[in-house]
Amino acid sequence: MKENMLGQYQSSVHRWGRIWMLCALALMVGVPVSMSVYYGAWPGFLPVLKGLLAVAPVYWTVCAIEVLTYAPLLGSGGTYLSFVTGNITNLKAPAALSAMQTAGCKSGTEEGEVISTIAVAVTSIVTTLILACGILLFSYLAPVLELPVLKPAFKMILPALFGALAVVFVARNWKIAVAPLAGMILLFVAVPSLAGAVSVLVPVGALIAIGAARFLYKKGLL
Repeated sequence: MKENMLGQYQSSVHRWGRIWMLCALALMVGVPVSMSVYYGAWPGFLPVLKGLLAVAPVYWTVCAIEVLTYAPLLGSGGTYLSFVTGNITNLKAPAALSAMQTAGCKSGTEEGEVISTIAVAVTSIVTTLILACGILLFSYLAPVLELPVLKPAFKMILPALFGALAVVFVARNWKIAVAPLAGMILLFVAVPSLAGAVSVLVPVGALIAIGAARFLYKKGLL
C-alpha cells in the first residue's frame, strides 16, 4: 500500500510539475509577444537569433548542470517548484537543506522528498508575500534601505546564510569538506572574476567533493 501511494504521489507530482513548467514557459514567452502585438513592434527573426546565440548556450549549460545537481537534492516536487519560482542557489536549496537537517532526514529518501517540497513551497509563498509587501511599501522603505549604514549589512546576507549552512555540513564530515573548500578558495583567489559565476561553479564544487569522497573511501579513511 505504501509503495502504491508513493507511486501515485510521484505520478501526481510529475503531472502537475510538467503542467506548471509549461504554464511558466508560456507566461515568460507571452510577455514579450504581448508587448510586440500591442505596440506593433517586432524585432525580427535575425536580431532575436543573434541575441540568443550570444547568451542562450550559457543558460542551456547552466540549466542542464543545475538540473543534474539540484534534482537529487531537492526531490521531484522541490525541483519543479524551484525551477518555476527560481532563486535556487540563494534560497531554495539552502532552505531545503536546513529543513531536512532540522527534521533529521536525508535527501533522496521519501521523508527528505516531502520535507524538501514543503520547505521550497513555504519559501516561495513567503518570498511572494515579502515581495508584494515590499512593492506596496517601497516608497516608504526606500529612504531607510538606502542609508549608508545599512549597505555593509546587505552585502553580507548571502555569506552569512551559506556560512551558517557550511558550519553544519562541514562539522558533519570535515574530511570530505576540505577538498571542495580548498579548491574553491584557490580558484576564487586565482581568478576573482569567477565570483559572478557561482551557479556554474556549484557543480564543480560538487564534483570535487564526490571525487574526494571516493578517494578517501578507497583509502579507507571514511
